[in-house]
Amino acid sequence: MNTAQFSPAGTVTAEELGTVHLIGVGGVGMSGLARLLLTRGIPVSGSELREWPTLAGLRALGGTIHRSHEVANLDGVDTVVYSTAIPQDHVELVEARRRGLLILHRSEALAAAMTGRRTIAVAGTHGKTTTTSMATLILQQAGQDPSFVIGGEISEVGSNGHHGSGEYFVAEADESDRSFLRYRPFVSIITNIDRDHLNTYGDFAGLESAFADFARLTDPDGFVVTCADDPSCRRMAETLRAEGRTVYTYGEAPDADLRLSDIVSSAQGGRYLATLEGTPLGEIRMPVPGRHMSLNSAAAVLTACKLGLGLSDAVAALAAFPGVRRRFERKGVAAGVLVYDEYAYHPVSMTAALQTLRDVAGDGRVIVVFQPYRVYRTRDLQAELATALAIADEVVMLEVFGPGEVRQPGEGGVALVAAIDLPAERKVFIESWTDVPAEVVRRAGKGDLVVTMGAPPISLMGDELLAALAEQGAGGESRGVTGPTSVATPVGTGPSANGSGPDVVARDAG
Repeated sequence: MNTAQFSPAGTVTAEELGTVHLIGVGGVGMSGLARLLLTRGIPVSGSELREWPTLAGLRALGGTIHRSHEVANLDGVDTVVYSTAIPQDHVELVEARRRGLLILHRSEALAAAMTGRRTIAVAGTHGKTTTTSMATLILQQAGQDPSFVIGGEISEVGSNGHHGSGEYFVAEADESDRSFLRYRPFVSIITNIDRDHLNTYGDFAGLESAFADFARLTDPDGFVVTCADDPSCRRMAETLRAEGRTVYTYGEAPDADLRLSDIVSSAQGGRYLATLEGTPLGEIRMPVPGRHMSLNSAAAVLTACKLGLGLSDAVAALAAFPGVRRRFERKGVAAGVLVYDEYAYHPVSMTAALQTLRDVAGDGRVIVVFQPYRVYRTRDLQAELATALAIADEVVMLEVFGPGEVRQPGEGGVALVAAIDLPAERKVFIESWTDVPAEVVRRAGKGDLVVTMGAPPISLMGDELLAALAEQGAGGESRGVTGPTSVATPVGTGPSANGSGPDVVARDAG
């Protein structure tokens, strides 16, 4: 069980950090923090082995990027920032300790940047990135110029981190390693609480307790926003209210403070009617489909209303919301095949995404290329993952991506494929990353939809699929295959627990 402890909030401010070096600066969470610091005028360097798309933007802002991990990278540095995914014996962490530099966990550095602002911290098992982006867009539409750090790939607000001139600071609050207990929000949003990260919390009760503790860190003059449709959130709201805390809820439940009704989701987007404490607000529209997207937007709308912002700003911002990278992201179309990318790796979020993708596919088939994220999650939630994947028509499975984890016999992609309730010819385990495009070309036909889903490296697969489809055609207009071309690797052999694919290190907890 992860029992990491973090120093009390407010022990240092951003201006006291000096020159900051971030280990693994290309990671989605670390790059957002780097952008925030750079736009605040704080000198930033970082080390990164792979040329992630985020790095070009950091260089353009004046960041120094080292394409190696070595002690010389710390010359002239005052503060070193690391994430939970960075091992304590990392060469740069060891050197930072030897030099007596200030060493901060990412959450500690982020908390330092929040000093003096009214923080809106977004937590929850699913929907954090989308809700954070929506809340940020609404604040921008209202002329608030918020600071923000979004723990996802570059979002459609223009970047994943920015230092604004306004009083608000919007950020994701990550529960995976308890680091969300670092923050002291003015508004705490909790989208849902689902069974995950039990390697940290031991059991679901421990996870629920941590979310309640996070909510209790909310400023007494602020408030908590949570989902009335989620059983755990509902129980938490009742407990917090009994303690005298201010809690507002949203959802389809009749007693939700912001109630959604007449939810419609189609390939063209989503819409619903909103009622706030009995007063009709009218229709909310978004270009992105999915009931879960409607719920995410409701959290942002409710927050904006309780902050006293104009409803018209919320409506306008959401009507223009085109989505977030790796959250229902359309990559393109080739040979008549639609290709999407989706970050979902937990069975609940996978189910929501795949059901929505079915609406988009229409009469076409849904083919999912899935890379499981974390050995412990794949093992503990194997049955639930298999049920979610069975929503698709066909499944192409890669090995689990689990940096630092050891995969035991009987665990991993092969076992998960076997558990999926689909005919053998409609599911396959592919050992090698480079063999996936050809397998997809063979399976996909005109009118089908292919989605890459799961762990961070799989986001790099979409462009390869589009290129292969465009070059070779969409593998047979008949939309059928006679059997897999790749043989499932026997359990206990094949790729390591780090998974197949490019040389990627996960910088952000998952």
